[in-house]
This record gives sequence, structure tokens and C-alpha cells, in this order.
Amino acid sequence: MSSSLEITAEIISIGDELLIGQTMNTNAGWMGEQLSLIGIRPVRVRVIGDDREAILTALSTSTADVVLLTGGLGPTKDDITKQVLCEFFDTRLVRHPHIEAAIAGFFRSIAREPLDVNLAQADLPESCTVVPNDRGTASGMWFGKESRVFVSMPGVPYEMKAMMEKHVLPELRRVFNPPSIVHRTLLTTGLGESHLAQRIAAWEDSLAQEGIKLAYLPSPGLVKLRLSTYANNDPTGARDRVAQKAEQLYRLIPELIFGEGEERLELVVGRLLKENGQTLSTAESCTGGYVSHLITSVPGSSAYFIGGVVSYANAVKMEELGIPSDMLELNGAVSQPVVERMAQGVRQALKTDWSIALSGVAGPDGGTDEKPVGTVWMAVAGPDGVQAAKVYLPGTRDLVIKRSALAVLNMLRKSLLIRDLGKS
Repeated sequence: MSSSLEITAEIISIGDELLIGQTMNTNAGWMGEQLSLIGIRPVRVRVIGDDREAILTALSTSTADVVLLTGGLGPTKDDITKQVLCEFFDTRLVRHPHIEAAIAGFFRSIAREPLDVNLAQADLPESCTVVPNDRGTASGMWFGKESRVFVSMPGVPYEMKAMMEKHVLPELRRVFNPPSIVHRTLLTTGLGESHLAQRIAAWEDSLAQEGIKLAYLPSPGLVKLRLSTYANNDPTGARDRVAQKAEQLYRLIPELIFGEGEERLELVVGRLLKENGQTLSTAESCTGGYVSHLITSVPGSSAYFIGGVVSYANAVKMEELGIPSDMLELNGAVSQPVVERMAQGVRQALKTDWSIALSGVAGPDGGTDEKPVGTVWMAVAGPDGVQAAKVYLPGTRDLVIKRSALAVLNMLRKSLLIRDLGKS
């Protein structure tokens, strides 16, 4: 996928805290994704400290059409981005009375008087176009120089994102009129990136002749497959080409695709339950309530989620879920018989149509040769009985928990779909 009219972008992330790992640079990834969605290609990301020379060097050596900066706009002395921008663009700071009044009003709304350093955030480079900050006190700054655009924004993620979505991205579209791109993102789970790539290799090879590019976007337990192509003044044709390839993928890996776009697995599962008027309960051991957290993060989940039991200790498994002590002694907590009884026990106790259960070794300790860290048994109980599966999900404790939660939700999703097909 290429275009002679391609518009390029560079992202410069400013902050000592980013360099030393005190703060993760999540802004750059999000910004790059948003730029690519409107047809602007990110070509470089730089992370630099709150240092005058470093900022000037980054600005003067960038060759991209669009340069986006985040960070260094706070009220403290180490926040020097505005002053360096004035030096680079040969301008000076001037006070904006309406922004000063807005800052003062914000502080008074929380029963505090603004300090002089707070009001000084209304001092902005004279030659810039002010980009409003609807969620904070640090305004953004838009500069034009030799047919290029430089935009400086705060580093606080929710402030930067609102500024990008409401002001910066629409203006970039207007100024550059980048070539239109058609995107379609399919969401998969159940197979890692390398094995997935091997499985769909022949299909991927066929994309080039249609001018379509595939991007693998992995995260714990998930792999997004994003199809992209330039519209080239024929958006309908571009959408049709992408749709045809997407349908081929649905036929190739139907059991791995659970949704598209920004859908989450817990949302998809909730929708299936709601459509069927059915209810769900959970019994969690190794995930410690994380599955319930995912389920209840979906607005309206009270329509189908009844509750759950975090049966971390064996005593809770016995007393609340009715698991016999001899079953635990004979098989151990991480076993098929135990996880099946967990699912059946919570389903019976909370009187739900469906239930899911997990028991595993999240680590970093507790693993054995027979059951190493990452070993997880999961079960789904429903109107047609109970089924269980063992998975091995290596990684840190946090990754084992997240991957386990997605695995059991996907197991439930497939069970719901199979029962739907059986009824049709």
C-alpha cells in the first residue's frame, strides 16, 4: 500500500520521566494509530528529556510534514517546552487574558486560589494558534513553518487525546487533505501472532495484488488484524476489496475471530447473553476476580451478570462451591474435576443459565514439573452440561491472569454460539 501523496508525521515525546521508565509512553502509540487512520503515516517516534538542546535538536532535524510534541507544558520549572518553542520559532510569550480567566475559574471551582505559576500557563508563544484544552489548564500550540505543521500538546493522556480528537486531527485533515484510507480491523484470540501468521500465510500473500496491507497488532491474549488500503478516489471499490478479503478470513479462521474494530471480548459475550435473555456467574481462583471485573466494565452488564465467587482458598472452594475435600486432595486445586465442580457449584448457588470457572498457577511461585506456572484449567457450565479445558499460558503473573480471563471468556463465547446454532 503506497501513495505518492503520502503525508508523514513524527512524534516527539518530552519528559525525563519517560526516559527513566517512571511513566510509560502510551501517548505515542495512540497518536500513531490515530494519524494512520486519517491517512497520515507516522515515520518516527523520539523520546527526549526536558532539555533545551535535546528539544531544539529534535525540532531542527525533523523532516516530517507533521511534527507532534507532547509533554513539558506543566507549571513547574522543569517544564520548558514553551520557552524552547519560542526560541525555535523566533517569537515570545504573551499572556492570553481569556485563558488566564479560565484557569482562575477552574481553580476556584475546586475551592482553590490559583498560584502565579498556574496563571502563567496562560502565557503562550505569540506566533502560535492556541489549541484549546477542554480537560486541563495547559493549552496546545499550533505552528506553521515552511508548509509544515508543528503541534505541541500536554503529556497528560486524557488531555492530549481530547485535544487530538476535537481539534488537531480535524485540522490536519483540512490542511493536508491526506489520501483517504479504508481500514477494517478483525479481532482474534486463541492463537499467538506467529502461529496465526503461519495459519493465514497464503491468504496474506494474496493481499498485495489488491493493494491491501495487513498489520498485526498483538496484545496479551489478542491479535488484531488490520486491513488497510488507499481509496484512490474510489472509496466504494476500496471498501469492497477489503470486505472481500475480510470475508475470506472469516471462512479461514472462524473460530478465532470474535469481533471487529474496538469491540472487546467481554462486550461480545455480554451481547450474546443479553440477546438470549440468559444470565452468568463466575467462580475464580487464579484470576482473583479479574474476569468479573472485565464483565462488569461493560455498561448494562447487570442485565445478565448475577455475581461471582473468588474461591482463592481451598476452604472457600469447599464451603461456598461444594467441592469435596477428597477431590481436592486427590487431584489438587488446579485440575479438571475441581474446575468443573467450581463451575457447577457457582451456577447452582447463584441460579444462573451459564457459569465459568478458572483455577491455575499464576506464579511466579507454586509451579511444579507436572503443573508449571501458566497452567490453567477453565470450565464453562450451561444448560447442556459442563466442559473443561487445560491451557498453558506462560508469562508474568499479570500476563497469566489477563490471558486466562480472555481464554475463558472466549470459551464461553464459542459455547453460546454453538448453542445458538443448535437452536436454529
